[in-house]
Amino acid sequence: MITIKDYAIPTNLDEAYEILQNRRNNVVLGGCSFLRMGSKNINTAIDLSKLHLDFINETDNTIEIGAMTTFRTLETSPILQNNFSGILSKCVKDIVGVQFRNNVTLGATVYSKYGFSDLISALLALDVKVCLHRGGIVPLDTFLENKYEKDILTKIIISKDSSKCYFTSMRNSHSDYAILNVALSNEDSKWKIVVGARPMKAQIANRASLYLSQNELNDYTIEYACELACEELVFGSNLRASKEYRKEICKVLIERGIREVIGWK
Repeated sequence: MITIKDYAIPTNLDEAYEILQNRRNNVVLGGCSFLRMGSKNINTAIDLSKLHLDFINETDNTIEIGAMTTFRTLETSPILQNNFSGILSKCVKDIVGVQFRNNVTLGATVYSKYGFSDLISALLALDVKVCLHRGGIVPLDTFLENKYEKDILTKIIISKDSSKCYFTSMRNSHSDYAILNVALSNEDSKWKIVVGARPMKAQIANRASLYLSQNELNDYTIEYACELACEELVFGSNLRASKEYRKEICKVLIERGIREVIGWK
């Protein structure tokens, strides 16, 4: 059950940040779709809808996405469909339903570091930086691995490149959370392999990515890279799948992704 004592709609980021810091259980609201997943007593709920953080802007070198941008906007954005092999549009298109995707926001998902997130896995395959109101700009992988004082995520910045990307996920049913998701990117033979919903938060398989980047691609090196990824990453069990099952399907999903990126059948 969620209880909210007060509700605030600040008109600028400094005001929102001040309210957030006033009490330990003051909370920034995102799309609110995941609030019902647990019980929480909120002193002041902070609504960022008046701060103009719903945007996708493209420059010559970057794409910036505001924290209040919904998954539905990510899915339908021509800018995202035409960059990075459309990975950011593809990774959200099967999440529950359109009504749900109209509510869920990028900022709430990334800031909460959800382990089941398809979006975070796809973002990790790219060169992404997180913009915090007080904490400044930090790489996404650094943000995910470290704890920060309460802050407000305002946007993410994605460096544009020519990387070929791939995303897939395994689900028990079409509208369920993923058992496992895999995202890959390859730019000039520099690979990045990301696995999420293990069920822990997404992580880059660094050893496997480096091996794939430094070796000529053939059936053996592809298979060995898949084995490396499954050995360096930790898998767990929950109601959706066992750690053993996740580990086995991880190899299959990574191999499929590599072969699709390089155009091999």
